[in-house]
Amino acid sequence: MNSSLISKPTLFSFRECLWFLDRNYDECLHKISNSRVTKAIQFNNKPLVFSLADKDQDILIQIEEGHATPSMMEELRSWVQDWLDIQRDIRPFYQMLANHGKLNYMTKEFNGLRLIGIENLHESICWCIIGQQINLSFAYKLKRRLVEEFGTRVRTATGNFYLFPSPETLSSVSVETLKALQFSRQKADYIIQISKSFSDGLISKEKLSTLPDLKEKKYLLTSLKGVGEWTANYVLMKSLREPDCIPLGDIGLLNALSNHALIKNRKDSRSMEKLFSAFEGWKSYLVFYLWRSLAIPNFHH
Repeated sequence: MNSSLISKPTLFSFRECLWFLDRNYDECLHKISNSRVTKAIQFNNKPLVFSLADKDQDILIQIEEGHATPSMMEELRSWVQDWLDIQRDIRPFYQMLANHGKLNYMTKEFNGLRLIGIENLHESICWCIIGQQINLSFAYKLKRRLVEEFGTRVRTATGNFYLFPSPETLSSVSVETLKALQFSRQKADYIIQISKSFSDGLISKEKLSTLPDLKEKKYLLTSLKGVGEWTANYVLMKSLREPDCIPLGDIGLLNALSNHALIKNRKDSRSMEKLFSAFEGWKSYLVFYLWRSLAIPNFHH
């Protein structure tokens, strides 16, 4: 079985999702060319390389390397639906945007954009730690060094694809080895310790998912060394699809709120609370759309 179709829901734009995945950064975990995204993932301890492309009312999934049984293809379909948040009905969110004087333009400007996830919880946390206190361009360079050095490489006719390194692999790496890749001592230590927590079973996506509420999920995440409130919110938003996570203090988010004249200054928490309280159940989506707005050149609203 080499291909399958996923029908597009209402308010879904493959082009917008592709834009997000291809923002001119040095991404090492997927490749984009000819309006198609190609990526490697792991199934039953075997890597599978697949691509996604727009096809009329559907999204075409094509196996590029490896063989998928019908049950694997079903799993892959489900994985893609989670990754691109395809099954969520975002019409209630669009209604909220439409009712907001300063944000209603987003329903047309970003029409069909979905909150693209990071399905691998370990990868998501490591990515946050890599990005702490450095610019995004350098963060992507560091991620590439880590992935190419310790991740699984899958060779295909169109080039090499990589899987993010496993917790077991990263937990046995030395701080000095990561420092040689230009990681700070602190970041290296955080990544190794967090990887140990995963390989020792202290944390997993399943464990986090079964906790009864957001407060307990944040508590478990922030108990990990190197994970603060911002990282916990980002990870819950991107990996567990928690609908009401706001990475407070995020510079991009503050810039977007300021661009829209939604806050008076960066400490204006009252205005922030007022805005987000009107988006109950969709706060994570609002954050994502505000981040998206940062790419509009010479924004003035």
